[in-house]
Amino acid sequence: MIQIGVLLTHQYKLLSLAAMLEVFETVNKLYQQSGETIPYNIQILYASEFPPTDAAPFFGHAIQPMQTAELQNLILIPSFTTEDMSQTIAANRVFIPWLAEQYQAGAEIASFCTGAFLLGATGLLNGRVATTHVDACPAFAALFPAVQLRPDKTVTQDGRLYTSGGATSLFHLLLHLIQLHCGKSMAIRTAKIFAIDMDRDKQSYFSTFQPSRNHSDLLVATAQQKIESSYHDKGTIEEMIKDIPSSRRNIVRRFKQVTGITPIEYLQQTRMEAAKKMLEQTDLQMTEVIINSGYNDLKAFRKVFRKTVGMTPSEYRDKFNITK
Repeated sequence: MIQIGVLLTHQYKLLSLAAMLEVFETVNKLYQQSGETIPYNIQILYASEFPPTDAAPFFGHAIQPMQTAELQNLILIPSFTTEDMSQTIAANRVFIPWLAEQYQAGAEIASFCTGAFLLGATGLLNGRVATTHVDACPAFAALFPAVQLRPDKTVTQDGRLYTSGGATSLFHLLLHLIQLHCGKSMAIRTAKIFAIDMDRDKQSYFSTFQPSRNHSDLLVATAQQKIESSYHDKGTIEEMIKDIPSSRRNIVRRFKQVTGITPIEYLQQTRMEAAKKMLEQTDLQMTEVIINSGYNDLKAFRKVFRKTVGMTPSEYRDKFNITK
């Protein structure tokens, strides 16, 4: 039997935790109905330094301090409710050495959505592939530059470490784990029960470009403003920032230091976000979308769009357009 420890972290997202429990409970029930031994034993684990206000069974599962728990086969880290990940990591720092010890003893560890920040803080992901909520990827990359972050991926596995992207990507990681432990037929059966599309392996098209404004660098703010006000022009990035009284090298250095990306990447993402909104909210012809996004070459536009978003412009319109 596989021993699962679900962490009751500070500021955990209840929906994330409930989904984990519901899916693994369902697999156990399917085995019971077939007269077979259930594959999972589930425990809820908390840090003894910060006991929950109610130590009663949590959704019917045993709840106990992680420090007194036996070695886990699989540890699940739920998503967090907060956006301040540095503060969240600090609040949950007691879990970090314990997670490292469990991993060294042979446990698998899976993080869901922003739960990857706690896993990243252990150092176990250094040099390894991981993902998280697509909109949290810039913050993750800044905190954990040694991790091979894959913002486009719905699920990653690197050895005994697993991560998932945002929100419903959680279900895809759960199915992945079930397939590893119980076989593909059980994963398919579970997917049908929860109406999960098993083929989705990318999350890029759910992203929203959210430029950083929380800084006091006037030069960078000026460059941002110029890019955002003239992205639809066909000019190059050099033409857009030519009036800023500083060398291009200095602008690029400070811009990347503040925003995490270069000015040309900022321009590209601004144009792609504008294109996505037009594809979502209007019935403009594709040629008009391209021109209004600052491009004049259909082939170049499609190439950049597919690389950035993970699908073609036409596929994106079919999926998200609200005017139909």
